[in-house]
Amino acid sequence: MTHPLLSDLTTRAKAKAHSAASACPCGATGGASGAATATLADRPDATVVRHAGTVAKAHAPDTARTDLTPRLTAAAHLPGILLPPLSPTPVDLHGRLVTFWPYGTPVDPESPDAAPWEDAATLLAHLHRTPTTALPHSAPVPPMRGPAKAALAVARLRTTAAHHPATTPVLHAWSALPAWARAEAPMPDTATLCHGDLHLGQLVRHPAPDGPWLLIDVDDLGVGVPAWDLARPAAWYACGLLPPDEWARFLTAYRAAGGPAVPTAGDPWPALDAPARALTVQTAARSIAKAVAADRPLDDVDQALVDACDRMVSTPSEMA
Repeated sequence: MTHPLLSDLTTRAKAKAHSAASACPCGATGGASGAATATLADRPDATVVRHAGTVAKAHAPDTARTDLTPRLTAAAHLPGILLPPLSPTPVDLHGRLVTFWPYGTPVDPESPDAAPWEDAATLLAHLHRTPTTALPHSAPVPPMRGPAKAALAVARLRTTAAHHPATTPVLHAWSALPAWARAEAPMPDTATLCHGDLHLGQLVRHPAPDGPWLLIDVDDLGVGVPAWDLARPAAWYACGLLPPDEWARFLTAYRAAGGPAVPTAGDPWPALDAPARALTVQTAARSIAKAVAADRPLDDVDQALVDACDRMVSTPSEMA
């Protein structure tokens, strides 16, 4: 049975699509409208529905309006980098903040060879090079949420899987990270604009289906350490989960676009090491928690992440 939030969010998406100046391709309120509607995600932290060319997103229950609004404003002021919202103001629905966006074509997970690593890296470099002074001063963006999300994943691991044998090396690796990477101290960079949760699922082509790639999902957008945005692919590469050529494509494109997170040449790992370790711990913590919730053993990817955490403690320079 459809829960009220999903049902009402779908209604809001349709209304927003039908309020546009151009006619909705679904045929307005005719019987064919259902064919234009789809649920893109329905998780505790986000419910997302699409109606024709309009997407409505209900953000996580703990999302603060004072944080989300300046993030939406930033997206609206950075076309060509971030997908701009249809409205810069969130609305309330069942105690959740809801935003509206144009639909974009996502990365095809079934075509890994076509993964837009160069586009992702170039967009990141442009974002990182954008001065915060280019954004409205009336609503400064808050800190990037990457470290806070990593800390939340570890807290959930302690709560849900404290006695799992894989939890110990993950917690040991976590305790060895610098305080800022554990969200226990301010980040050393408070001036660079960051995405906060970069992975290939955060890119879409707009206008669909063949427009340029743009970054989506501003929930974690803010100022902070730009290397955090490179940390997930860096961690996958270090754990053996991302082929070296794909990592090289990503890093080379980021450097070519003038990205400030790493030196223009030479060893990038002194800058990437702490964020990559933190993302490895975060992903391992989530993997263990999901396995415990599903009452299943760790799979090969889960175990690779746990093994990487174990190596981080026993050999501090292993990630580099």
